[in-house]
Amino acid sequence: MVTYSSLASLFLTSAIVVVPAGLAHAQDEIPYTLDPIILSVTGSPQSLREAPGSVSVVSGEDLRNRPVTDLADAVEGEPGVQVTGVGLGRQGISIRGMLPEQTLILVDGQRITNSASAVAHSDYELGWVPPEAIERIEIVRGPMSSLYGSDALGGVANIVTRAPAEEWRGSLSALGAFSPGEAGGDSRSFSAYASGPVLPGVLGLSLWVQDRQQDALASNFTPGATEANDVESQMAGGTLTWTPDDRQTVRFSFGAGEDRRWMDVANARAPGAYRSTDRIRRNRLSLSHEGDWDWGSTSVNLYRTELDRRNWRSDGVAPSGPHNLIDTVLTGRTRFSVGAAHHLTMGAELREEELEDPTVNAAGQDSKLHFATYLQDEITLGEGWSMILDARADHHEDFGWHVSPRAHLRYEASDALSLRVGVGTGFKAPTMKQLSPGYAAIAGGGRFTIVGNPNLKPEENVSFEAGLSYRRDDWGVDAAIFHNEVENLIQAVCVTNCTGAPGATWSYLNVDKARLQGLEIAGDTRISDTVSVNANYTYLDAIDRTTGAKLTGRSEHMAGVGIDWQFTSNTSASLDVHYVGAQPTSSGSGRQPAYTMVSVGGQHQFGNGVTALFGVENLTDKRLANDNTDYAFADPGRRAYFGIRKAF
Repeated sequence: MVTYSSLASLFLTSAIVVVPAGLAHAQDEIPYTLDPIILSVTGSPQSLREAPGSVSVVSGEDLRNRPVTDLADAVEGEPGVQVTGVGLGRQGISIRGMLPEQTLILVDGQRITNSASAVAHSDYELGWVPPEAIERIEIVRGPMSSLYGSDALGGVANIVTRAPAEEWRGSLSALGAFSPGEAGGDSRSFSAYASGPVLPGVLGLSLWVQDRQQDALASNFTPGATEANDVESQMAGGTLTWTPDDRQTVRFSFGAGEDRRWMDVANARAPGAYRSTDRIRRNRLSLSHEGDWDWGSTSVNLYRTELDRRNWRSDGVAPSGPHNLIDTVLTGRTRFSVGAAHHLTMGAELREEELEDPTVNAAGQDSKLHFATYLQDEITLGEGWSMILDARADHHEDFGWHVSPRAHLRYEASDALSLRVGVGTGFKAPTMKQLSPGYAAIAGGGRFTIVGNPNLKPEENVSFEAGLSYRRDDWGVDAAIFHNEVENLIQAVCVTNCTGAPGATWSYLNVDKARLQGLEIAGDTRISDTVSVNANYTYLDAIDRTTGAKLTGRSEHMAGVGIDWQFTSNTSASLDVHYVGAQPTSSGSGRQPAYTMVSVGGQHQFGNGVTALFGVENLTDKRLANDNTDYAFADPGRRAYFGIRKAF
């Protein structure tokens, strides 16, 4: 068994390997890339290098140069991140081995409705913003409930949208991906983006639209069934920014979209094959004010997200749902300094969570009111030393107050080397269905009924991590070890008539404990003026403390390598290799084999703002669930993609 001490030894050994003996000269080195400014870790702007935690950033420009369809595509291959199956061929984002529903999705720091709280096998939170509208994606690994409250048990993925530009600019793009076989999975998309001043220096506007289609992927093992949805998706949105003076900014943002999905279902428990049709509508409205005053800064946000899902079945059987999920949130924050050493942030949040669902209770609707307040202190301790202390207190009307503290210590040993250590906590409140004493739904293909439990406690995570970052002119490395202790994990358990025959009753109980620990290493180097390489490796040791067994659905080893080659000033190429190790599963043979995805791509700039994209994804034609039923989701296999983008 891998112990925590052995993890620490592995971390230190890795640090010695990647940090050269010439460390004494590190004071003379200058980081060779510009640090992006991020918001997700403290709520205020700071450089990525100074962030008190493990953070990855994916740029919007990088997303627009490859065939990305949703958030899972965008972050796949990042350190500590695994894209995993959530059922029905759909995918979710797991951070450091935590479940996808324990990853909080944000847009511009504002939480997105968690569809998994009401709809089984949902991935609807992954498609709120298309690549054309994204400035960057910030992935914070580790619990962040001290800043964001419930659901940030494993980490945060924050989509930051593009702000209106100071002069009018825009782009049009078209992209298609095509497989040579007849199984399906082809995709096509068209996007447009425009941004600029309505009144120079006072009023700015950005607008975006996307139309995307994806063909269903047929199953190789079940005739008449599909492994992935047929999708038609349209989205639009934008931001209006008003700056009445140099101290104030008012932003109004909106986004709307509709997905239509079709899936052909055929399995042993159903009376016959049928087609399931989903219509998913998304709406997001946000109004915010930011002020920069002599004494400090203030921020007020009022926003609302709504997700509406309707389902139809071709066999006449009653469909699931309908489901309507609404979050309305009001936040306020102020930031000011106390002396030269303390930078305080104080804030409060009021959130109403609403659910319309025929199974949640007899009325078919429920709501919960959440209130939170938090305090953060960014402390300068001395030459090179800094600390962040923060805590958030959340009040839930069913289980009362929950406090989530966090502490991070950072030491800048030189211009090149920084060290960090921290401890944080996270929690996830039970969903309204799980808590409702009136919730009752037929599950397991009609074999049992599952009911709610109003006595549930929140799931909790206490996390420790230590890391280093080292940057020189032409290379750099980041490494971290982490250790998570998770308690009160909620699981559906049979409570009556548990003979295996139809008629059993199941309910939700706090029964599981887990330990997740591991190591992350990421590095990049510039081999020459035209060639650069990046690589990362993640080791994860995930144990169910209740049974002592390995947690299912988590790979022990993951790795990735990327090579970028700038042939000429106008032409570039890339090679990406992504390895996902074997993992235990709860179905099939009990073990999912390892797999490797290899992709090549390139782009050429013709001038006049025209860029062509081209490449081949999945060169080795690894189809996953269409090759082996032990995999949790399928891949369309080898496919070529072509695109054209016109900037103006």
